[in-house]
Amino acid sequence: MRSRNPVFSRRGFSRDNGYAGFNTAPQAGGPAVGTQGSPYAGGNPYAQNPYAQQDLQQGAPPQAPATTGRMTMDDVVLRTGTTLGTLIVTAALAWALLPVDDANIGRSYGIGIGAALVAMVLAFVQSFKRKPVPALILSYAALEGVFLGVVSSVVDNRIASGAAMQAVIGTMAVFAGVLIAYRAGWIRVNRRFYGFVMAAALGFVLLMVVNLLFSVFGGGDGLGFRTGPLGIFFGVVGIILGACFLALDFKQVEDGIAYGAPKEEAWLAAFGLTLTLVWIYMEFLRLLSILNSNN
Repeated sequence: MRSRNPVFSRRGFSRDNGYAGFNTAPQAGGPAVGTQGSPYAGGNPYAQNPYAQQDLQQGAPPQAPATTGRMTMDDVVLRTGTTLGTLIVTAALAWALLPVDDANIGRSYGIGIGAALVAMVLAFVQSFKRKPVPALILSYAALEGVFLGVVSSVVDNRIASGAAMQAVIGTMAVFAGVLIAYRAGWIRVNRRFYGFVMAAALGFVLLMVVNLLFSVFGGGDGLGFRTGPLGIFFGVVGIILGACFLALDFKQVEDGIAYGAPKEEAWLAAFGLTLTLVWIYMEFLRLLSILNSNN
């Protein structure tokens, strides 16, 4: 099962350390795809995975090997906390040191956009590397934090007072809600779920690109997908998609631990979760801006 995050969707976790990502293709000797009662209905969790193959031969569900140096949930939590902590610190510094008053907003916004572009480049570089590079991931988080700090300050001080804190609370609520629902089994991440989410995401992104092109070349608000009632609708859709991507990320992490992914892959999980949380936060911020402008 693969998530939207470019680092996950390209290859899953490391292929050369005993864990090959989430291949949904059937494999001889494995359980039938979508078999009733299978904990991984909709995909074959044993494909290209020596640990899962060994468990299958013994008639047991996949278990993480006892070998040291394997990723644990503590590793994922620690790396995710470090990555998000870096982002939050730089966001707070950008908020404090890059004012958005009439005299400085141009310079501050320019710095924020520049930081976002560099962060995007670093994210793509990491996505195409075979192994996670902590320096790249933390650099991405730091620069993304600068961008979020500036954008949040602009929205909070010039459009909707208190929007940044509301967006933070909303993001935390979505994360907690999806985690609880996932752990309780209310969300079943299978092949059908993955296909639906990816199709919806593709349609969403294409519509936003078309809207951007119309706004750039036609002026105004483009097709209106980011303003008014349509903007509110698509803002809610964006948040729901982010929640779905969180569920895919949780599945990715859970299976990586069960299959014995190398410990260093915890950085990869942290990177992917950070990307998704940034997506959700930005959608909340955008939605709050639209709601405030309509009042």
